[in-house]
Amino acid sequence: MRLISFVIPCYGSENTISSVVNDIIATVKDEDEYEIICINDGSKDNVYDVLFKIARDNKKIKVINLSKNFGQHNAIMCGFRHAKGDIIVCLDDDGQTDPTQCYKLINALDDNTDIVFAKYIHIHQNWFRIFCSYINKCMSISLLGMPKNIVTNSYFACKKYIVEEIVKYNNQYTFLSGLLFRTTNCVKNVEINHKDRKHGNSGYSFFKLISLWMNGFTAFSIKPLRIASILGFAIAFIGFIFGSYQIIMKIINPLRQLGYSSLMCVILFIGGAIMIILGLIGEYVGRIYICINNSPQYVIKETININE
Repeated sequence: MRLISFVIPCYGSENTISSVVNDIIATVKDEDEYEIICINDGSKDNVYDVLFKIARDNKKIKVINLSKNFGQHNAIMCGFRHAKGDIIVCLDDDGQTDPTQCYKLINALDDNTDIVFAKYIHIHQNWFRIFCSYINKCMSISLLGMPKNIVTNSYFACKKYIVEEIVKYNNQYTFLSGLLFRTTNCVKNVEINHKDRKHGNSGYSFFKLISLWMNGFTAFSIKPLRIASILGFAIAFIGFIFGSYQIIMKIINPLRQLGYSSLMCVILFIGGAIMIILGLIGEYVGRIYICINNSPQYVIKETININE
């Protein structure tokens, strides 16, 4: 019988995590062996107390308590390192990723498919999260080589060897899509229902999403640096054309006054572009420095049932 590992990063979900775990148990218990790995990512509510109670009565529920909030993707990496299943399923703690439909993902894994992402028929999220998901998809296509017909999200199933390869990544800046798509291109989507959020709000603020996008930009691709180089050449070319135009017009009409405002616009444009490029280079250098210092992906404070 297969062992299926369910990895659930938990943050602010004291009112929903119990129902998610119960749905998993009810769905899987007659089909396969299972383990449920819940990672408390420094949540400020009482989710750890809830996890402690449900893990006390079921040794197959394993709990990892992180010392602070390290972010969803780092928490998932922590869960992956403790997963022992032949198939690993990753899902959210808020109940929107319906656990009762997990076998739609699991059964879609075959010899030609290593990862199966859920594709929601109707997305029950606000416009901001939908827009951010679209930006994330565009970034993954352009920088990570993700196929255009694939939709990625936090609900997916994958084979064991995928996780074994992913957990070799030890740097602090984790971006799961980058790790997944640099491991395999054998990916597909399966349509499932997306449920309404019953409690709380998304743990992703605008600034957390920006930080996550920067992980994808700088950790798995040098294309932003190439774009910066192209932008530099483009600005230099525009400056050359503009300067040539001014010289020609001055020769044609010696009385023509050179515009102070146009000169200031050019200076501001070029100066802004230089600052953007330097900031991008600084971001790369800063992340390299932090990685050299071996800043941890996460720190485990305590565990429950991990060695059971």
